[in-house]
Amino acid sequence: MILTTSIMSAQAENEWVKNIVDYVTTNGLEACKNLALAIVIFWLGRIVARLLSGVLAKVLRKSKLDETLVVFAKNVSFAVLMVIVVVAALGRMGIETGSVVAVIGAAGLAVGLALQGSLANFAAGVLLIMFRPFKVDDVISVGGVVGKVVDIDIFTTSINTPDNARIVLPNASITGSNITNFSKNPTRRVDMVMSISYGDNIKMAKETIESVLKSEPRVLAEPAYTVAVGQLGDSSVDILVRPWVNSADYWDVKFALTERLKVALESNGITIPFPQRDVHIKTDSDNMKTVV
Repeated sequence: MILTTSIMSAQAENEWVKNIVDYVTTNGLEACKNLALAIVIFWLGRIVARLLSGVLAKVLRKSKLDETLVVFAKNVSFAVLMVIVVVAALGRMGIETGSVVAVIGAAGLAVGLALQGSLANFAAGVLLIMFRPFKVDDVISVGGVVGKVVDIDIFTTSINTPDNARIVLPNASITGSNITNFSKNPTRRVDMVMSISYGDNIKMAKETIESVLKSEPRVLAEPAYTVAVGQLGDSSVDILVRPWVNSADYWDVKFALTERLKVALESNGITIPFPQRDVHIKTDSDNMKTVV
């Protein structure tokens, strides 16, 4: 009886071990197979993602899109494709991908809400790069800042002021402001006003101004300059002086002409007046009246 019981017990134990071995063998092989397939999916998917993002970059470069935006689009497309590849690999391993997608979506929503300002700057940066209201090395005025553009990034734009201070502006503040680009057009007009006294000869003053403009090689022949009486002021006759120059020469010509015109006018006996007022006193036998 004891022997029979021992034999039955040994048989049961052997059956249990066999079942375990069969289960491990069957499911282990399946698990290894799924793992191997997941690795293959990830490896091939990574190669395909890199190829597709590279093709996208080439297409964008052929369309003459800014290199900054091309690199950003390439990186974003690669990241999105890799998320799809990872989800596919996890699904092959038997992991429920619906929950993974839900987590990724929730995380994306949370990040989007937390980075609203950054996303606004990103969108503005894309617009600046695509529509190009200015480019690097252009001199612009925006948001009360005047200077040369040194860098246009996805989120910010860096400007060097004339005194060589670096100012970094969020792109959203730029697209929301009026932009003045002093370098966009090849030529600019220098607007100046030279004031002379009422007693001076206007014709001589204009001839003197024109002789200075003609002797300045940086003043363009076309479009032609303008020298004309603009208005009769309280204390002076204001002559408008408007020569055209190349945009790169604007400030040098403006500074040079301001000095040369003053010297030339004074050398010809023409005065540049300052605000003044004449006082006339009239008297009679009864009282004294002062008329201003």
